[in-house]
Amino acid sequence: MAKINRLVPSVDSVEYNTQRDKLIIAEYGRNVQKMVNFALTIEDREKRTKYANMIVSVMGYLNPHIRDTVDYKHKLWDHLFLISDYQLDVDAPYPVPQPENRKLSPSRIAYPSSDINYKYYGKTLEEMIRKFSEMEEGPSKEQYTRYIANYMKMSYLTWNKDTVDDLTILNHLEDLSGGKLQFPDSAKLNHTAEMLAMSKEKMRENSTKVIKHNNNKRNKKRKGK
Repeated sequence: MAKINRLVPSVDSVEYNTQRDKLIIAEYGRNVQKMVNFALTIEDREKRTKYANMIVSVMGYLNPHIRDTVDYKHKLWDHLFLISDYQLDVDAPYPVPQPENRKLSPSRIAYPSSDINYKYYGKTLEEMIRKFSEMEEGPSKEQYTRYIANYMKMSYLTWNKDTVDDLTILNHLEDLSGGKLQFPDSAKLNHTAEMLAMSKEKMRENSTKVIKHNNNKRNKKRKGK
């Protein structure tokens, strides 16, 4: 019994995480942080630099997924300096990051402020309508107007998966073109059932292409084996 007690550590000798220093970057673990702390105690700069290179290699080994990022070695060195609280003085292959830059917020990306009148048509179609509205009157403009109106109906049905009155589409066309695109009275939009059938056929074609592509990839892998 005495021998067993000597193998079990006493409560006083157990070190809990709450008693340890906070991990700067948890992904690398506590041992890497200890290695960095030890590097800070090396007086010889050349030896300290060699030791720092070794730490970076260990960091890359512990986190292989970081190698998929662009310029991953640069990122590893930045992490090394961060773990050292920017106190490590070595000959690094990259510029030493400055602690104040880490606190800078990224530049705000401007979000497109232009509004879309009808989301199911999209911004590109609205721009096309404005362009065609500036065309001179004639057969070409009438033909483009037919194409655009039918495309608008197709887009509407794709979003709503239902039916739509042709007058609704023509009113939207007039609204978006400022009255400059007029659908000929003698012409008619494609029938809703026809459009839905075309849409389903296109979906089947795309699905068939995806299946063929996946089968070809599997066959190539099998042949490679």
